[in-house]
Amino acid sequence: MERTLVLVKPDAMQRGLAGEILSRLERRGLRIVALRLFQMDDELARRLYAEHEGKRFYEGLVSHITACPIIAAVFEGTNAVETVRKAMGATDPAAADAGTIRGDLALEIGRNLIHGSDSLESAKREIALFYREDEVHSYSRDLDRWLFEAPD
Repeated sequence: MERTLVLVKPDAMQRGLAGEILSRLERRGLRIVALRLFQMDDELARRLYAEHEGKRFYEGLVSHITACPIIAAVFEGTNAVETVRKAMGATDPAAADAGTIRGDLALEIGRNLIHGSDSLESAKREIALFYREDEVHSYSRDLDRWLFEAPD
């Protein structure tokens, strides 16, 4: 099972879309294994977006993600990183497919509602920014046998 970080960003929080976003990912079959609402500070935002430092949009990213409380969630499941990425849609909502979170609910690239880790390596790094290992709780559900094939 893979794990990935999802952030429900301030624009989604302000628009009352947190429940829908989390629900779409759960309906795909992913499990929430960590979840919290909190206000991200400037230091954490800069660590999260360190790869973008120096780019013209960097300060806007930091300012936006710290504007109001957000939800940080860890999802777990088969191919969790790729599953979340596909469910989110393209970073630019204008290029996102209908049926994706961004394609259905967002209009502008700077207000695209959701962050999801872009690789397993990023997921591990990003999850560690928000959660200690003992704060992430794997568990099984009765329906998992209908979602996930048993490993060979």
